[in-house]
Amino acid sequence: MIIYAMIGYECTVAKFLWCLFFMYFTFLYFTYYGMMAVALTPNQHISSIVSSGFYAVWNIFSGFIIPRPRIPVWWRWYSWANPIPWSLYGLVASQYGDIKQSIESSDGTTTVEGFVRSYFGFKHDFLGVVAAVMVAFTVVFALVFAISVKMFNFQRR
Repeated sequence: MIIYAMIGYECTVAKFLWCLFFMYFTFLYFTYYGMMAVALTPNQHISSIVSSGFYAVWNIFSGFIIPRPRIPVWWRWYSWANPIPWSLYGLVASQYGDIKQSIESSDGTTTVEGFVRSYFGFKHDFLGVVAAVMVAFTVVFALVFAISVKMFNFQRR
């Protein structure tokens, strides 16, 4: 609650719950991804090497540095298969995707909702799908972790 108020988001129950949901599931899938990476590799050193490679590529295609509409079409598929853009999509669309206040932009006057839709490609109506995808990433990472703990044995004799 303190961070939500410090960021200065609009104080509505729905927006607060969306923010709480997306932040919780972002932390949850990162935790499960780390557990999965350790379970899939022989030791934590190899796991950290593999994870840092994935984190670097995830950050490039997250949509934060280069927005999804400006990513070349032949690489945009990776943006959809990456969990970080879904977190960004959920947070930005839930907090700013329905604001009708007009702002000045480089191509004239537009609304905040219009800017978020044109620059990032985020639609407020798509929040249900984004939430389902966030839950799906979390479940997949947890299931792969559980299966890999059961199936793989990296012990040496």
